[in-house]
Amino acid sequence: MYSQEHLYSIALRECSLIGDINFYKLVRIFGSAEEAWKKAGKEYRRIDGFGRKMISDIGNPEHLKFAEKELKFCESHNIHIHLRHLNELPRLLNECEDAPSVLYRKGSFDPDGQKVSVVGTRNMTEYGAGFIRDFFEETQSCPFISVSGLALGVDKEVHEQSLKHGIPTIAVLAHGFHTLYPSKNRKLSEKILAEGGTLLTEFNSSRKPDRENFIQRNRVVAGFSPSTIVVETAFGGGSISTATFANQYNREVFALPGKITDRQSQGCNHLIYQNKAMAISTIKDLISQLGFHKPGAETGELFPRSEVALQLTENQKLIWEVISDHPKISLDDLIEKISLSSHKILPVILELELLGRVKSFSGRQFMAI
Repeated sequence: MYSQEHLYSIALRECSLIGDINFYKLVRIFGSAEEAWKKAGKEYRRIDGFGRKMISDIGNPEHLKFAEKELKFCESHNIHIHLRHLNELPRLLNECEDAPSVLYRKGSFDPDGQKVSVVGTRNMTEYGAGFIRDFFEETQSCPFISVSGLALGVDKEVHEQSLKHGIPTIAVLAHGFHTLYPSKNRKLSEKILAEGGTLLTEFNSSRKPDRENFIQRNRVVAGFSPSTIVVETAFGGGSISTATFANQYNREVFALPGKITDRQSQGCNHLIYQNKAMAISTIKDLISQLGFHKPGAETGELFPRSEVALQLTENQKLIWEVISDHPKISLDDLIEKISLSSHKILPVILELELLGRVKSFSGRQFMAI
């Protein structure tokens, strides 16, 4: 089930001063975690930015012993291990410079399914709970996967409403699989797995739910999805960090506005004020902005698609049809599919936007209208 590369990846990631970014540099230079483990100590001078101190812990036999125990733990608890340098992470998460080197998983997992991250305060109000209920009620026929952090409050409501409406859900943990925090959500975590959902963590079984882990966890929640929705949060709440990561990754952020006197809305209002999030006006508009297509919802078009398509130039028609068949397609993927350079594609996309046939999203993603 596990390979030598899994063994050496866990050992290498356990070394002090070897975080996810340095781990990824090492495996790109040496070709594998095993080779990095065996050669970095002797050949560190050829690694740009690495000194003797930084690589001093690589090769420590105690880390290799720990990795052996960790693999046994994962095997006995049916835990899957995904390695970033073997391209085993979902595409969007892998694009993040600081993506986890090692990701541990329980449950089933669809790496290609469209995902939406929904986060917020542990001290959720009825206003926030009502929004979450309405959102999942309206999107239950939309094919997407919800992502949240299995905390109390908003996260818990997101996972529960997902399960209620038959929407797959991913819970990202801030600790290893040897425990479950908060313990009040243990039954919820079991239900997520029982109903085809996923539990994920970048932390091995030695890692407790320490405070700093939650910020680290939030970057994974943001990295998973093209869009993050912040339901309620106070100034300085943990969800602000999730929104910040999403902005850094050039992802869309939506925030639920509220009264300026309501503490749990102040963080959302501030994100909107700073242009770090788009204000949610209605759930219908949010669904449209997320690029969801509800089956059977779009009927009786004023102009049938074929009629409109005939009015387009050859390049406009080609590009519009590819975007139509691949909602939220990126510019790189579009270039690959139609074999045209970006300087030829972008002017045509602008023409289609002016014609009202294409909508652009952050991160150079496009959707047909």
